[in-house]
Amino acid sequence: MSDNRPTTDPVTTEILSNALQSVVDEAFVALMKSAYSTNIKERHDHSCAVVDRNGRLVVQAANSIPVHIASVLGQMQALLAKYRPDEIEEGDIFAANDPHEGGGTHLPDVSLARPVFVDGELLGFVCNIAHHADIGGMSPGSMAGGMNEIYQEGLRIPVIKLFRRGQLDRDLFDILLINVRVRDERRGDYNAQFAALHLAERRLVEIAEPNGPGLIAAVFDDIITRTGQRMRDAIAAIPDGVYRFEDVMDDDGRAAIDVPIRLAATIDGEGASFDFAGTSPQTPGNINIPLHGTKAAVCYALKAMLDPGIPNNQGVLDAVEVTAPPGTMLSCVAPAAVASRAHTSQRIIDVVIGALAPALPDAAVGAANGANSMAVFAGRDPETDEPYVYLETLGGGFGGRNDRDGTDGVQVHITNTSNLPVEAIELEYPLLVERYGLIPDSGGAGTWRGGLGLQRVVRPLGHTCIFNGVGERFRNRPWGIFGGRPGGSGSFWLQEADGSERRLANKPPDMELTPEQAVIVNTPGAGGYGDPAGRDPALVAADLESGKFSEGFAARHYRNKTE
Repeated sequence: MSDNRPTTDPVTTEILSNALQSVVDEAFVALMKSAYSTNIKERHDHSCAVVDRNGRLVVQAANSIPVHIASVLGQMQALLAKYRPDEIEEGDIFAANDPHEGGGTHLPDVSLARPVFVDGELLGFVCNIAHHADIGGMSPGSMAGGMNEIYQEGLRIPVIKLFRRGQLDRDLFDILLINVRVRDERRGDYNAQFAALHLAERRLVEIAEPNGPGLIAAVFDDIITRTGQRMRDAIAAIPDGVYRFEDVMDDDGRAAIDVPIRLAATIDGEGASFDFAGTSPQTPGNINIPLHGTKAAVCYALKAMLDPGIPNNQGVLDAVEVTAPPGTMLSCVAPAAVASRAHTSQRIIDVVIGALAPALPDAAVGAANGANSMAVFAGRDPETDEPYVYLETLGGGFGGRNDRDGTDGVQVHITNTSNLPVEAIELEYPLLVERYGLIPDSGGAGTWRGGLGLQRVVRPLGHTCIFNGVGERFRNRPWGIFGGRPGGSGSFWLQEADGSERRLANKPPDMELTPEQAVIVNTPGAGGYGDPAGRDPALVAADLESGKFSEGFAARHYRNKTE
């Protein structure tokens, strides 16, 4: 494509920017509607994007997962490094998931990219990512604690050509499917990804052909440039200085406990650098994250605090410098285990918020629930003898803000997924949800309280299944801010046939669960904002009436408001 591109203007750029947004939003819905697994069709753990021919992210679907910006960036860097321009052909589809060689952030997120050609020239790529409920490995769901190297976590896919000139490489596809549990479900999810790519390619060509590929390429540049400038303008509003904060991960599921994350954030005019020197070396367990994942978490947090309306694209990434020494937990190298990187992403966000809170008090929030309290139930349906894997990451509390309470029982920050409805669980799996609701007293007290955590109790029906899980903010409660109190911690419990309960590890490995037993999942709440003494008495009364607080909790934290 010639570099003598047409001159754009703000009106044209805005019109075509919205058209491009419609492409990825429609592809997102198509993938959701045609997927087989509840993890995608109900929880919406997937993303769609358009990338230019140089591998720069241009536009991401509005409901996509923010951390997936890292996977798109990493995959495109790996793809363009591996394949020459003449090796990228119309009808190709590239697949990858490996964080060490394929640009992903953990193995269940499988990234696909399809080149888009107009008038015989490469315009860019349409991409999507879907979190597959299982990608093989030692444990159902491919996410359990206790794994200590990437080889145990599932099938690693470097960047490969899964389609060549429109033809599926069936040998490669067979390899992908034979290495996973619930093969038919995986095939269905892959087919949904293929279909969404076809749709996105068609829609992008429909926009590019009448306008000309040169104009579309120029608009790509404009979108990225103006996004980057908008981000730098927002950064310039932060007082210059060095802002520090640190927090810990509960544990790595194996040996490490209270694993530190340390940050020094330097603001200098329009420039922002985030240095994680002093953070823990990469751990034996699977809470490590590659550097591009760390960068995605930092950019999300900064964007959320400064200007949430900034689009998620390359301009945001280019405006911020993020460094962490290679071989540390936030810049891991092979063969580090990474399955639980979402928990680490959430902690990075809390650390960025904690560091910048003194400079941006109105934008700061109490620490959230740590997110992604993960539970996996896997076995064979006793009626059909078909295998199943039910994987869910449950939400919890969102932190109190400067003008309102934190939200109860939601996914927070960088995950952006939904909690799975009880009806969907019981329809699709031989499982009974005995209880599902909010946990009273789990929101940290404050002028504005933190959100409440969730409780879900699940029992297998007529069969013995495997359970495993991963929890964070189970050992260290989510902190409050500006005098707000910490939120409640999470926990896993095993309920026996006699009704007795035994607490499980924070990251329990595979264990058998009989029909006489049930697993209790308690997710964390979130920290409050401001001194509890400043809370409106009417809000305290409303929380007492709704059952979100107990009398004892209110008496401890809001004594002056209840006398």
